[in-house]
Amino acid sequence: MKQKSQTALGRRDVLRVFATGATAAAASATPLASAAVADSESNDEKRKPRYKESEHIKKFYRVNRYPG
Repeated sequence: MKQKSQTALGRRDVLRVFATGATAAAASATPLASAAVADSESNDEKRKPRYKESEHIKKFYRVNRYPG
């Protein structure tokens, strides 16, 4: 009977160690995140049209019966 209680206690200790290790890992990973960097596009580049209706896009619309 005494051996079962020691096994249960050992399991609890293992879970406690895992929980402590996970908390420490999460706390140490936070400072490693890099700062956000702004994009390098100018205002003119941001406003230029990006959608170009090429042949494969026209074919996609035609095959899928989109109006246009």
